[in-house]
Amino acid sequence: MKLDAPWIHRFGGLLGSAAVRAWMGTLDYKVAYYDPAVDPAFPECRGQKIYIFWHEYILFPLFLRGHCNLAMLLSRHRDAQMLSHAAGHLGFEFVRGSTNRGGVTAIRELLRKSGQMHLTITPDGPRGPRRRLALGPIFLASKLGLPLVAMGYGYDRPWRMRSWDRFALPRPFSRARAVPSGEIFIPPALDRYGLEHFRGKIESLLNSLTEEAEAWAASGTPKLGQRPLHRRGAPLRSQRGHVPITLIGPHFNRPHRPGNLAIHSPH
Repeated sequence: MKLDAPWIHRFGGLLGSAAVRAWMGTLDYKVAYYDPAVDPAFPECRGQKIYIFWHEYILFPLFLRGHCNLAMLLSRHRDAQMLSHAAGHLGFEFVRGSTNRGGVTAIRELLRKSGQMHLTITPDGPRGPRRRLALGPIFLASKLGLPLVAMGYGYDRPWRMRSWDRFALPRPFSRARAVPSGEIFIPPALDRYGLEHFRGKIESLLNSLTEEAEAWAASGTPKLGQRPLHRRGAPLRSQRGHVPITLIGPHFNRPHRPGNLAIHSPH
């Protein structure tokens, strides 16, 4: 019997999705939004977006945001076969590829086919380096005019795997925290230098939001503006307006929100 037979991947995906629901369902989830309208579970979320988060925290959105019109970019490697089936059971569409090999073509095909789906990308996957953002999401956001949303995730003292990304496995009944950005619009028609410039800016922002979420989870202290974070299907209600972020030159232009990352306006 071949261990990489298709039925084994399908059955493993089914078991994996059940394990994710049971394990991740024990956690205490809270979020501090910059703009709640970026959350695809809210009816105020309008238009397609590209959500990015580090590979080590993939279980966080897999559990919380299934059936939210999201398509996840997954590797073509054999070790992602089972994950793709689990993602399907949890309510995600998926595209096989990466931002380095076949990912741009795959995402464009999905966009043309669906026209209405959000995308989720782990920009340091599938093989790293850890927390190093690939150019793919920046190119897509610039080329297609879709806003990026950087998702900072953190757990309280998670177990860490001996993988390239130090995959985070949360302790049961521990704290899980999210700090998402607002919409980030990348200018169109960027050359190689421009793409690299914004790649570095978005990488820095995603690392800052992730570190903030991790520190918040570890501290156990309340955060200004925090609210419970529920799975798709729980009653959710937006309380703030929609405010995009535009990246201009070397600075980010957005108002400061207490309790979140402070990024100064251009001088």
